[in-house]
Amino acid sequence: MNAQPLAAKLDSVIGGRTASAFKRAFGVVTVGDLLEHYPRRYARRGELTALSELPVGEPVTIVAEVIEVRERTMKARRGSILEVRITDGKGILSLTFFNQAWRTRELRPGARGIFAGKVGDYKGALQLAHPDYELFESSDADTSPDAARKWAETPIPIYPATSTVASWQVHKAMALVLDSLPELPDPVPADVRARENLLTYGQAIEKIHRPTSDADWHVAQDTLRYREAFLLQAALLQQRQIARLEETTPRVAVPGGLLEQFDKQLSFTLTGDQTRVGAEIARDMAEPVPMNRLVQGEVGSGKTLVALRAMLAAADSGGQSALLAPTEVLAGQHLRSLVKSLGPDLSAQLFPTLLTGTMPTAQRRKALLRIVSGQARIVVGTHALLGESVTFYDLGLVVVDEQHRFGVEQREALRQKGHQPPHVLVLTATPIPRTVAMTVFGDLEVSTIRELPAGRAGIESFVAGLAEHPGWIHRVWERVSEEVAAGRQAFVVCSAIDVNEPDDVDFDPTDPDAQLPDLKDEKDQGPPRSTVVGTLAELRQLPATKNLRIEALHGRMPGDEKDRIMRAFAAHEIDVLVATTVIEVGVDVPNASTMVVLDADRFGVSQLHQLRGRVGRGEWAGLCLLVTNAAPGTLARTRVDAVAGTLDGFELAQADLELRQEGDVLGSAQSGGRSSLKLLRVASDGDLIAMAREDAQHVLELDPGLDEHVELRHALEQRVDASARAALSKN
Repeated sequence: MNAQPLAAKLDSVIGGRTASAFKRAFGVVTVGDLLEHYPRRYARRGELTALSELPVGEPVTIVAEVIEVRERTMKARRGSILEVRITDGKGILSLTFFNQAWRTRELRPGARGIFAGKVGDYKGALQLAHPDYELFESSDADTSPDAARKWAETPIPIYPATSTVASWQVHKAMALVLDSLPELPDPVPADVRARENLLTYGQAIEKIHRPTSDADWHVAQDTLRYREAFLLQAALLQQRQIARLEETTPRVAVPGGLLEQFDKQLSFTLTGDQTRVGAEIARDMAEPVPMNRLVQGEVGSGKTLVALRAMLAAADSGGQSALLAPTEVLAGQHLRSLVKSLGPDLSAQLFPTLLTGTMPTAQRRKALLRIVSGQARIVVGTHALLGESVTFYDLGLVVVDEQHRFGVEQREALRQKGHQPPHVLVLTATPIPRTVAMTVFGDLEVSTIRELPAGRAGIESFVAGLAEHPGWIHRVWERVSEEVAAGRQAFVVCSAIDVNEPDDVDFDPTDPDAQLPDLKDEKDQGPPRSTVVGTLAELRQLPATKNLRIEALHGRMPGDEKDRIMRAFAAHEIDVLVATTVIEVGVDVPNASTMVVLDADRFGVSQLHQLRGRVGRGEWAGLCLLVTNAAPGTLARTRVDAVAGTLDGFELAQADLELRQEGDVLGSAQSGGRSSLKLLRVASDGDLIAMAREDAQHVLELDPGLDEHVELRHALEQRVDASARAALSKN
């Protein structure tokens, strides 16, 4: 093993063939990878049991002596059966092994040992099939009750396994690695370990893989869980230090400038939260180092207005702002909203410009010219902004809307278009629990807007459970008709466009909400899913809705067609819009009062909350009807019921977190995918994470370069590899 034992290739310890199998099964390559393949649970060999008291179907452990061994050929198929009879002096039991004649070399009459397995009943006789056993050495056999009890009560690690690599094979490989390990360096400083009452890293690794008691693996888990939190927080805090070393141009609003003009023409008063967060952003942008701030807020809390005021401050200092939106519909909506908010005079000065991937060539050329010349002081676009042909005159502020729809590489591509590092403002309408903010966005400053603007009429939410009340779907369409008759409009959301094209391009497959763990194949789902095409046809035929003006909207429409439909809906030329999640975020039609989500169990908690936020934005009270075929008590139905039960997005975010994994918090896969966390769970380890962050911050404040904490520096270099470190720098 080399000087860095955790970085050693696994094949050097367990052999190339086994290492290849482990790599295919679990993705482990190094010794450190395998050591972090922790047991998923611990089993018992069972309590010591006398042969005369064996319970059928229960695991037992017996100290006994082999009295007879017999091999016979199976009649119905090829192979043999090895039958071994054992006794504890009071009773006799049979052990059965299929096609394992080699065991006769060790299971011979007179051999004594401990046998463990589940008791079965075969033709009225009790037996153990393929039991686990350990034979006593004849020279130093300890057959005392204490020795037997110790063996019986030692926890057996059960590892995550596959069809090609069983748990016992992992256990065997782990033993080889553990036996070859030198003393392991510990990245957690000794004073921190002492204060938090932790084991050393080497002790924890030994006890989690080879515990002699339950107390061993409990204390080992506690130590390793803390170690994960400490390394993660140290990496994030270190990245924040690195970011503070960059230099950029301060962007400050000037007296009588664009921001002051905008504020004077506002017809309403900013909420207290908007004022506070705006001041935090202004303070950051006035610094000669780049701002990196996340603004989270409830649906409809006015995050875009806060971002616009930051854009005006950037424009006051001569800079441009780029607003990156996840869909063309949302980008177009943002542009119209910004122009309306700015008014004709400010719009003429700032020249807000749209850039999307489906724009006609002539329009695209004009937009690119306005951007490179600096005429467009505010640029709104989709992924098209990231193209090589897009050049900014002076990019001072990057605003990323709905950050969970973008990877860090995409955000960094836009950030790199500044001559100096631009200030970065990230918006999310998906409230983030405190522990997630500390783990996923620990290198960002976080601002929160909870206060909603005055005058909102609120939203009522109801679950239409078709599993128990199939006829309720008719009442759903009647309610839609009633709202339209009262002069209002409705959204109807489906999870698919049609049966042949099940996924909308605007339905992000990397979103954890889009990959729900309890979804089954279509054939197992019961009723077929509702689609935009099918629902549109149905509503145009139903007596309650056939006379309404109904249109469809989805991600596979041409950009100009999507824009036309949204403009018509906003102008009340359409009564009911049947859509996919293309309308999930940002769409603002105050006259829309009703949101119907079909197959609501196919969506995640945060998505349902986002969809609900499209209504109740004007003077009319909102109505959200969550239609589901999921049976009460199922996980899918629990999500839907949770959304109907509260309008508090922060409460729902916590519930959402507890229903699914956190995602990869180190690296580009910040949404969905396999979590890089092994033992740490941000849903339940909030206090531990906060403690680890405080400890890591104290270490870095005293030793910014980690010159006195070499083990920690090396661990961060290994733990946060080049790609993950680059990803961290892009948040």
